[in-house]
Amino acid sequence: MWQISFILFLIPFCIFVRIMSCDPRTLWSGVSFFWMMTCLAVFLFFILSEYSEWLAAHDAIIGILVFLFILAVVSVIAFPAVLIVTFFIEGIKIIRHEGMKPSNLLSMLFSILLSVYLVVWPVIGSLEKGKFSTMLYVIISFSAIYVLSLMAMYSLSAILNLIHLKKKRNADYIIVLGSGIIGTKVTPLLAVRINRGIELLRCNQNAVLIMSGGQGPGEDISESEAMAAYAVDQGVDDKRIITEQKSVSTEENLMFSKELIDKENAKIVIVTTAYHVFRALILAKQQGIKCVGFGAKTKWYFTLNALIREFVGYLQLTWKRHAIVIGIIVCIATATIR
Repeated sequence: MWQISFILFLIPFCIFVRIMSCDPRTLWSGVSFFWMMTCLAVFLFFILSEYSEWLAAHDAIIGILVFLFILAVVSVIAFPAVLIVTFFIEGIKIIRHEGMKPSNLLSMLFSILLSVYLVVWPVIGSLEKGKFSTMLYVIISFSAIYVLSLMAMYSLSAILNLIHLKKKRNADYIIVLGSGIIGTKVTPLLAVRINRGIELLRCNQNAVLIMSGGQGPGEDISESEAMAAYAVDQGVDDKRIITEQKSVSTEENLMFSKELIDKENAKIVIVTTAYHVFRALILAKQQGIKCVGFGAKTKWYFTLNALIREFVGYLQLTWKRHAIVIGIIVCIATATIR
């Protein structure tokens, strides 16, 4: 039986390797990784079953395996509670540090909604309902499961796209995406992005930095000018810097930066904050830009909140396909309950 499970593991393994080697800028990178790890767990289970007699003679190994099994079960059971508490605490932190703005309430709102879904929603499901109420309950339940699964796969894909074995990639262009500036000075968030770009520039001797960002409200100069000035202050030769000064969104960052690239089949690296990398890569893919993304670190409480915002942005880009899936769920629920 373990031979069959090994073959079933090899299938997603090959698919995962293929996706990651060709173009990992897709949700299928996370889906294939999850599928691969699930099949690996099944394969290991059958391997342990095959050698159960040998294992029975080695108490130390049995003890380790039992401990790992208990740890895995506890982790799975405790994960929702840990997730809720983490998002709630980090939600309080971002409000305390960044202020009570609607965009800063996402972590706390997610924590509350997840609590309601896991605790209150099953209680509602146990109540006696008519056909319409039952159908509505089923539709909302499956839609919520779908969106939560989608969010999990998005987060996993985002992490996979941040993993790089080496910084030296013979890059021709390193595009640093802008964010807000104060007057003529870069913010700490933007400074970290630029520092990451400079770090990669020093590992890729033939590369050029493209500082991308136009002038927004309350900014005395364009973001790219402030970014270039900061990079020069850090010791970067200004001849290795190109400024893109028209963009006011991530999509425009990529579109206008692409126009500045005059080399065919150029090797391009995109640098932005870690939580923003995956959506930027998806937008680049839609524009036909072949590239990889490197992330700059930021504070954890800010990352969690921003990750939800990025996921919402992803849904805006791909809402049609997901609306079709939810529509199929509605049709199945309606047909079943009738």
